[in-house]
Amino acid sequence: MRAESNGTARRILCVFPRYTSSFGTFEHSYPLTDGVRAFMPPQGLLLLAAYLPEDWQVKFVDENLRRATREEFAWAEAVFVSGMHIQRQQMNDICRRAHEFDLPVALGGPSVSACPDYYPSFDYLHVGELGDATNQLLEILSRDTSRPERQVVLTTKDRVPMTEFPIPAYELADVKKYFLGSIQYSSGCPYQCEFCDIPGLYGRNPRIKSPEQIIAELDRLRECGMTDTVYFVDDNFIGNRKAAMDLLPHLIEWQKKTGYVVRLACEATLNIAKRPEILEKMREAYFITIFCGIETPDPDALKAMHKDHNMMVPILEGVQTINSYGMEVVSGIIMGLDTDKPNTSEALLAFVEESRIPLLTINLLQALPKTPLWDRLEKEGRLVDDDGRDSNVDFLLPYDDVVSSWKHAMSVAYEPEKVYARFQYQCDNVYVHRLKMPTPDEMKTWANIRRGLVMLRNIFWKVGVLGDYRRVFWKFALGRIKRGDLEGLIGCTLIAHHLITFARAASSGSQNASNYSIRLREASVPAE
Repeated sequence: MRAESNGTARRILCVFPRYTSSFGTFEHSYPLTDGVRAFMPPQGLLLLAAYLPEDWQVKFVDENLRRATREEFAWAEAVFVSGMHIQRQQMNDICRRAHEFDLPVALGGPSVSACPDYYPSFDYLHVGELGDATNQLLEILSRDTSRPERQVVLTTKDRVPMTEFPIPAYELADVKKYFLGSIQYSSGCPYQCEFCDIPGLYGRNPRIKSPEQIIAELDRLRECGMTDTVYFVDDNFIGNRKAAMDLLPHLIEWQKKTGYVVRLACEATLNIAKRPEILEKMREAYFITIFCGIETPDPDALKAMHKDHNMMVPILEGVQTINSYGMEVVSGIIMGLDTDKPNTSEALLAFVEESRIPLLTINLLQALPKTPLWDRLEKEGRLVDDDGRDSNVDFLLPYDDVVSSWKHAMSVAYEPEKVYARFQYQCDNVYVHRLKMPTPDEMKTWANIRRGLVMLRNIFWKVGVLGDYRRVFWKFALGRIKRGDLEGLIGCTLIAHHLITFARAASSGSQNASNYSIRLREASVPAE
């Protein structure tokens, strides 16, 4: 589905802002690869690019790969931008540069939808998902591309059904330069965790695409060169369990047809461990990773944040169940909760050791607008408006103590020996449960072999020779080499190197303690 044209063609420049360095961007892994420069292709802007009227011209620039040029701004008649809170500073910078060319700039995406007041400089604010507000914006620009006298706010009231979404314009993105591919199946989540803004932004009744749409998108990603891991960016892959079960047989059939050259990953609530019928189908579809928002191992804290569904099975048992289907668990963890105690960091570290989860995104609590947490803390007078802090929450424990506990947890959890021990456990006890199949012919090409050799060269030199934890690395690497598991060696090392490097910066105070922090930093992921 495309927007209708009224006969007036326009030139639109879509610019995606750089990420400020964070735990989840994996930028420290990129130098070990064969040319990866960014995390994932942005769904929002690529969807919008595909939705534009057919006779409109569109260019797409991801500033995580390179900066938009003056020539591109000069070519454009309007600029579209989208992003998350962590990209706020960079979005405002794109707006400033576009205004140097007197171009109207429209901003959409999750950050402006939650906090329109963050962006007073933009000409058009698109609040909400693809829908009638999008059509209004395109109609305005088709009539006039001069900048409006005052900011115009357009709010979606009638959303385009996801079954009518076009395939995102993956062909505009250089997908081979991304760490992961991305795909969206659903929008919304039925749960109401106190800290989460997803129900407020996208609703509690998940909207879904058809299985046929997902297969078409996967085919398009492959046509554009994506052959590694594709991440379902849905906030909860099993938000609609029946829909997930309807999709999985299609994914299994597609994987069999294409030779299982693509690995899949997703986000889901931990209670997926209660659904063996879903886990078995996910294993058959070659899902290898599930991000679960565990948040905390403390039952009292889970109850307080309205995340009781994490206790449908004991947390460690749930992790082990998921692992038994060959899927690694990645976890979100929050510190600074009202239920935290002075020894919370030690309890968290004990959980890390016992769960053997290799990657946990440990964040300080941040109150986001459109969440029950924001509403509660606002009533209690506990929201702090200070851009110099790592959190906007007035914790019950002293702020400096909470930050120190976070730094301590990051430092200890990501000591090289501990990280590699957890990955060794995954190799020995989790990955062995994955599907076993012969290497497809598509992966036996010289180009793919060369790619692997380039990554091994980079890893051996930058970690095995120059790295200060090289003894730990070689102990792990030699074990993988003896077993002929070069794929495990490469995959684990890429992630481990980022975790170790980022955690060192975090524990020294040079990284934000939250992916959502209002503490603005200059983007440290370069656009060259």
